[in-house]
Amino acid sequence: MLETQAWVLHRGERQRGGPPVPAELVHESFAIPELGPEEVLAAPIYGCWEGNMGHALQRVPVDICRLRREDKVVIGNAGVVQVLETGSAVTRVRPGDRCLVFCNAEADAHGYTVKVLAYDASRTMGLLARRTRLPQHVLIPLPPHSRHSLKQWAAFSLRYITAWSNWRLAYGCFRLQVSEADCPNPFVVGWGGGVSYAQLQLAKYAGCRVAMVASLEERLKHLESVGIIPIDRREFPDLMLDTARFEADAAYRQRYTQSEKQFLTRVREAGRSQDVSIFLDHIGAPLLQASLKALGRQGVITSAGWKLGAELINVSRSTECTLRHQHINTHYARYADAVAAVGFAEEAGWMPPILGERVYAWEEVPQLARDFEQGRVASYFPLFQVNPEP
Repeated sequence: MLETQAWVLHRGERQRGGPPVPAELVHESFAIPELGPEEVLAAPIYGCWEGNMGHALQRVPVDICRLRREDKVVIGNAGVVQVLETGSAVTRVRPGDRCLVFCNAEADAHGYTVKVLAYDASRTMGLLARRTRLPQHVLIPLPPHSRHSLKQWAAFSLRYITAWSNWRLAYGCFRLQVSEADCPNPFVVGWGGGVSYAQLQLAKYAGCRVAMVASLEERLKHLESVGIIPIDRREFPDLMLDTARFEADAAYRQRYTQSEKQFLTRVREAGRSQDVSIFLDHIGAPLLQASLKALGRQGVITSAGWKLGAELINVSRSTECTLRHQHINTHYARYADAVAAVGFAEEAGWMPPILGERVYAWEEVPQLARDFEQGRVASYFPLFQVNPEP
């Protein structure tokens, strides 16, 4: 049994009614069981703070400790590690290898994700520890002598792999209905976020016209600098739809309607009156109505998760059928998809732009959690460092 220092999430107290009580990470010793035959001991180097980590701390939609029937959990499922020791049956990696963490802990018969490492997969451990135990099937060795930094690969590990799988399905679905002869340059729009950013870069490779919604001045300037049309979210501040309030509050209804009108105007301008072919919506319910109104006929609305609303209601099936809208939903990726994404990234330079951005130190991890929850992190790829680079 090995002891390591970790930022630990503890099981929450049961609450009778009312919202769950958010958690605070606790810095303490954490016991690592002996390695199994197909497990490795690794030293995390850089991690990337992901939305699922925020969900875990907010205990929404579930308390993952209770779900896993464990008193405490080490979260963190995106980043790069160095392999230190290997179990007797490990064949994919060797001590000294630097690897990307592929967080598909439990897959179905076809290799698609069922449970996620260091989240809902029981007895799994993440990167918020000086040492961690990982099954070999969640490690992808980085390309030898990669021209990209470990920080970039850490940022790549979850968001870009998610983007690769989701984009391939969404774009393929669009092309089943609309050929390249019919629409040589589709118009693709995304709500702000790291997965959408990665997908829009893939859309550019495919010859699409691309636009992204963002609210921070720094992000808007960056989008323009890399050839993504920026759409300023601040111009339609009341676009988050609350259906009950929309029905009951006339003043709110007027504000929402005006924001929605302004949003649709800005999208039309960004597309030069071209219909949206694919809308990247990883936000969820509050923005669904506006996203669908912006989507053209035979269009695809695609998602690989949710940030603000998991339950979708008030979708008119008759309208969606008449418009031949396709709704794509994916959850992370298969191992082969991840390997293909890594190969493409190394060759084409499809990587997160993180040069010069802040990397939170080990002792600053709780501050990163608070900054992320409160929207104070400008980067789409907020990084933290666990151990020095080898």
